[in-house]
Amino acid sequence: MVYRSWTSILVRSVARTHAQPYVSLRRPCLPCASPESSLSEQEARLKKIRDSFAEHFGQRPQHYGRSPGRVNLIGEHIDYEGYGVLPMAIGLDTVVAIRVNTSRDAITLRNTDDVKFPELSYSTDPDQKLDTSNHTWGSYVIAAYKGVFDHLRARGYKEPKVCGLDILVDGRVPTGSGLSSSAAIVCASSLAIMAALKIGPIKKGEVAEFTAKAEQYVGVISGGMDQAISIMGKKDEAALIEFNPVRATPVSIPDGTAFVVAHSLKVSNKAETSVGHYNLRVVECTIASAMLAKKLGATKEQILREYKTLKAVEGLIEAYYLEHRDAAPKDDSNWCVVAVDEYLKEGDYTTKEIESEEGLGFKVAELFAEDDEASKLVLDSFDTFKLHARATHVYTEKQRVYDFAQVCADTRYSYNRTAEILGRLMDSSHESCDKNYDCSCPELNALVKFFKETHRAYGARMTGAGWGGCVVALVEKMAASLVVSNAKYAYYDKLEQVKALEDDREAYYKLLDEAVFVSVPSQGGCLLRPFEEQD
Repeated sequence: MVYRSWTSILVRSVARTHAQPYVSLRRPCLPCASPESSLSEQEARLKKIRDSFAEHFGQRPQHYGRSPGRVNLIGEHIDYEGYGVLPMAIGLDTVVAIRVNTSRDAITLRNTDDVKFPELSYSTDPDQKLDTSNHTWGSYVIAAYKGVFDHLRARGYKEPKVCGLDILVDGRVPTGSGLSSSAAIVCASSLAIMAALKIGPIKKGEVAEFTAKAEQYVGVISGGMDQAISIMGKKDEAALIEFNPVRATPVSIPDGTAFVVAHSLKVSNKAETSVGHYNLRVVECTIASAMLAKKLGATKEQILREYKTLKAVEGLIEAYYLEHRDAAPKDDSNWCVVAVDEYLKEGDYTTKEIESEEGLGFKVAELFAEDDEASKLVLDSFDTFKLHARATHVYTEKQRVYDFAQVCADTRYSYNRTAEILGRLMDSSHESCDKNYDCSCPELNALVKFFKETHRAYGARMTGAGWGGCVVALVEKMAASLVVSNAKYAYYDKLEQVKALEDDREAYYKLLDEAVFVSVPSQGGCLLRPFEEQD
């Protein structure tokens, strides 16, 4: 058997894929980047996946879907408000092997880590409901399955005949790390399922959009960033991801710099903690949008139809200040932030205040669709909401994203000067995430402080939804390896959960290697040729 590199087993080249951004699922075609591992390690992994699948299911897989995790460089918690974000795909990924099984009417799921993730079985019914109160790892695969059929129906495409599927998942993105392990499995599963059911060709942007919607089946109101970069990421470049429709603009990171990713070792599972964290923030932003629109003269009907995101309200704010020149800021102030300061009070709003005549003048629940169970659960669980701080974060973070992209494109500065400006934007983003959005935590703040004070990083910030997970730091490229080494033994080995492994040196070093690493922009999702085509 001759094994080839991950890149060489693709059907189309990177250049061709970007020229023709379709996913041809009759023949796999999306590009794949080599993870930060050796060729021999990549080949060994693929062989292990193939052999494990054959051991569990009696036959080799027919298709392999791959999709990476991501690091969000800047632009946290604004994608679900319609604003652009700036992530990069990373080498850590999920591979999903799949085969049609006509002998049984079931979707059988196995995981290469079968101790942590036991075997599961689901119906082949694409309309089955997922129990969000009983969350399992298989929920993400079935969410992808449902999402594929939802997309076909929405676009008027012919649905394939349902059939049994055998699926094996191999995930390398740490769960609860803020590196989007959930999007990686949803996207990789979607690609594999479409290949198995002979669906395609489909534009990559379409895949990014429906996988974002699909993840909502596990109880998370997803904004779309994670899925977009996981599908559309490009090697050696970050991307400005914008929405409606989803599009990716390459952003070149300055030469001479590198990103160090460090796990706080505090795990925060977005699906399991969504009610009081992620979904609550989405609901607060929706209410803030409606309150601002009402203050600026919008009717109830207009609010329910047009003004349920802060981006939608931005146009209303600008129109108001253009019409009322005397009220408009006299300097270069962010008009949206000025409006927030003027029309939303700091501190908590009660549900009663929001629904009063001085507030919306109608029930909060009317802002959300009848079938929006995630938002209803938030409203049933909370009766106070922070609106001023959440809106302030969104409007200032939006500006930081575009400033970041503009600075990266500006050739007037040295890499050092560029890095300094980018670093300040990252620092400001983290401060806002911590103070305005309340999505940081002591562990993340401690890591940010370590990189800033001990290693004089240009900038450092939490990345991902927060409440745990990872920090990303911008450092000098030549010093990146030294920063990683120092972090392992000057920061991590002082943590109690690391000290507990000192007698198990293999586990100790494994944890350190996984906790902090240098990352570069990697390629987005792809399908790999079956091994049978390589023999």
